[in-house]
Amino acid sequence: MQCSLILIGKTRSQALTSLESDYTQRIRHYLPFQIEVIPRTKAVSPESEKQDEGQAILKRLRADDYVVLLDERGKEYTSPQFAHWLQLASIRGLKRIVFIIGGAYGFSEQVYARADHQVSLSKMTFAHEMVRTIFVEQLYRACTIIKGEKYHH
Repeated sequence: MQCSLILIGKTRSQALTSLESDYTQRIRHYLPFQIEVIPRTKAVSPESEKQDEGQAILKRLRADDYVVLLDERGKEYTSPQFAHWLQLASIRGLKRIVFIIGGAYGFSEQVYARADHQVSLSKMTFAHEMVRTIFVEQLYRACTIIKGEKYHH
């Protein structure tokens, strides 16, 4: 199973970029993983920005992708529950899971309509750039839980 992360905008913090890169390399020890960055759209209104970014997201998806939005309205998991969910996705034979982090104003209705699942990382709000690092760490943690390694104790 392949796993991808699509996100909007660059990470400006070198410290966060370094952590993201470290966890990305660790994840690749367990499964094919890539991150695709879509440049942030600066439109005349938040709604048009959401629409433009939504179209850019949809263009990068394949028909058979299993699409998971990282969204505040999504299902919350503990780390072991998320690992179990990921393991079941692998058993189901999904070819590619695509996780998506939206832009500053969230997702367009078209992206919500295309999504197969939504996951919330917390009820708290995080800085957009921090969500990336938190998510890749949790994905790495899930991989180690599935393999029974000691990273998660």
